[in-house]
Amino acid sequence: MNQIPMTEHGAEMLRTELKRLKTEDRPRIIQAISDAREHGDLKENAEYHAAREQQGFCEGRIQEIEAKLSNAQIIDVTKIPNNGKIIFGSTVTLFNTSNDNEVTYRIVGDDEANIKSNLISVNSPISRALIGKVVDDVAVVATPNGEVEYEVVKVEYK
Repeated sequence: MNQIPMTEHGAEMLRTELKRLKTEDRPRIIQAISDAREHGDLKENAEYHAAREQQGFCEGRIQEIEAKLSNAQIIDVTKIPNNGKIIFGSTVTLFNTSNDNEVTYRIVGDDEANIKSNLISVNSPISRALIGKVVDDVAVVATPNGEVEYEVVKVEYK
């Protein structure tokens, strides 16, 4: 199976979620199923069916997280010598040449991406346009509203 790039922070977030699912959610759902069984006829017991559905979602998420963690390639960018190139895990400050705005993004794995926190997926169009660039390079990103040019202002490995 393919390795999934992930930062140390992203892997820790998944480990925390996995622990919560196994130690808190799973026992709570099992108890809810047990309580619902005591109400009698299971065919028309909405609480039972809802708890079983929750159990299915919980078990599915546990399997998904375990698979991701087993295939994770955890990359700690702070241990990589900064050669100025934009790579996975780097923090990049960009200047949008069309609207004169400056923005900072960190390139992370798919599970960690959150545009509100300026965390962009390594598989996003902007990341793909930026990988390998250095300060003063211009990256052209295709967007639904046309092409946007970004000038690389700063590259940090933090």
